[in-house]
Amino acid sequence: MGVRLVLEKRPERSRAMQVASPLLAVALTVLFGSILFAARGFDPLHANYVYFIGPLTTLWSVEELIVKATPLVLIGAGLAICFRADLWNIGAEGQLIAGALAGASIPILAPHWDSALAIPAMLLLGMLGGMAWAAVPALLRNRFGANEILTSLMLVYVAQYLLDWLVRGPWRDPQGFNFPKSIGFNDWHLLTTFGDGRVHLGAVFAVIAVIVLAVFMSRTLLGFEIKVRGEAPRAGGFGGFSQAGTTWLCFGISGALAGLAGICEVAGPVGQLQPTISPGYGFTAIIVAFLGRLNPLGALLGGLVLAICYLGGEAAQVELSISEKTAQVFQGMLLFFILTCDTLIRCRVRLEWATRNPSRQRQFIGLEGGASRTADAGGAAQ
Repeated sequence: MGVRLVLEKRPERSRAMQVASPLLAVALTVLFGSILFAARGFDPLHANYVYFIGPLTTLWSVEELIVKATPLVLIGAGLAICFRADLWNIGAEGQLIAGALAGASIPILAPHWDSALAIPAMLLLGMLGGMAWAAVPALLRNRFGANEILTSLMLVYVAQYLLDWLVRGPWRDPQGFNFPKSIGFNDWHLLTTFGDGRVHLGAVFAVIAVIVLAVFMSRTLLGFEIKVRGEAPRAGGFGGFSQAGTTWLCFGISGALAGLAGICEVAGPVGQLQPTISPGYGFTAIIVAFLGRLNPLGALLGGLVLAICYLGGEAAQVELSISEKTAQVFQGMLLFFILTCDTLIRCRVRLEWATRNPSRQRQFIGLEGGASRTADAGGAAQ
């Protein structure tokens, strides 16, 4: 005899808990983060202040918060669309890099094209590059039934190695003292910034993308199709909705926004291509999408929360002398608690007493036509 935990689907989900779930996940992250800080010998109150409050205390830190949140919101909003359709695009980091490479080809290969049309062309190429990279797992899923989690994730490494090869080889700055980087972008090859800070036009693109996607999901037939395909795929099939078409659409949207985030990074804060242009925005945006309840508007708030984690982690490394990996533990805990809360919203935990009978009795159950089959004594057909 033994006891096991069973997840039993709830007949109805609590709307209040669906709203409170992200807040509860953040609260649990802070609580267990305090335990982590205490175990490392730090004052939990001071450590939490450095990590969560410090990034909001100065104008410079608020500007940096917006800069960090911009790619997270862009990618997170696109991934929210994919995940809502039950399509698991885990390769947004690769799509970000592909978009950066495609858009950066203009200032690197045509540096003399320095006009007002250069930056729109860079942004367009960045979106197309991200879409093209996302189209590969979409094609493999539609044509061969390949798992999009694996294909999109493996393409991340292809993009990273391609970037590394280009900045160390064909696209390396000939006057860069042999450092692995491209030429610096100037003038019309850089995004417009606001004031004297680093906040750039990409922040406006992120807000526009969130609003457009929110209207798209709530007011259009295609948005309704995406939700139906994710929640009730059989009903979508009966309704004539195309699964292949939904896959192309969702991967195209998420890839385009990831590519836009990539070119905004290299034409904004980074200002050139280098071996690392992202601290993992494409993976962190997965947490953003879930923290935002797979809603584009929620991704805006989720991006700000994760941007605080980035800035707080950097501040904690400087002031508390903790490692980068310790700072990243907060992101992992946040994702864990979000998924746990979501699971408990859908299911309830029940204890079940399991009895083992070594001598399993079997009986014959007559079938039509005189045939027979065996079954357990409990009546379960074999």
